[in-house]
Amino acid sequence: MDTLQHVNQLFSASIAAKTESQAIVAPKIVQAADLIIQCLQQQCKILSCGNGGSAGDAQHFSSEMLNRFEKIRPGLPAIALTTDCFTLTSIANDYQFDIVFSKQIYALGQEGDVLLAISTSGNSPNILKAVAAAQQRQMNVIALTGNQGGQLRALLQPNDVEICVPNQSTARIQEVHLLIIHCLCDLIDQML
Repeated sequence: MDTLQHVNQLFSASIAAKTESQAIVAPKIVQAADLIIQCLQQQCKILSCGNGGSAGDAQHFSSEMLNRFEKIRPGLPAIALTTDCFTLTSIANDYQFDIVFSKQIYALGQEGDVLLAISTSGNSPNILKAVAAAQQRQMNVIALTGNQGGQLRALLQPNDVEICVPNQSTARIQEVHLLIIHCLCDLIDQML
């Protein structure tokens, strides 16, 4: 294998995924940013969750909100539901892994809050339960998905926003998800 050629192909695939997604996801990013701004203006917060690399993306978003993105500004209220290993493991041990996020949402989520739910497949059982819990708490949902949106797409309500990356590769979807998160953070900075 020519490793340099392979790396160049990976760069090309990532660029292509972003280019192919742009027209589809850009309007949804603006819609999601508007939803987050409304939430923050009402003194509400954003909860985020995901598994694996998507858990990292949830934490990344939360850290950009709480600290700053590219502009110095006051911290904004955001909680990544993926970060507390004591809570995650106690819920998984005492109940089941499928409710590690929904149980936290029932405790922390309030009407007007937003859930940023990240799942490349749209089929993660704990993310599906998190979305259902958020809706029961009268929260809006922003779903970052991939491919065809999976089962998550069918759960979304009219005021929710799905940003679906039209790609089948988990790695490419996650790369576009990170760009989407940075776009959201930039728009939030610009709009506040």
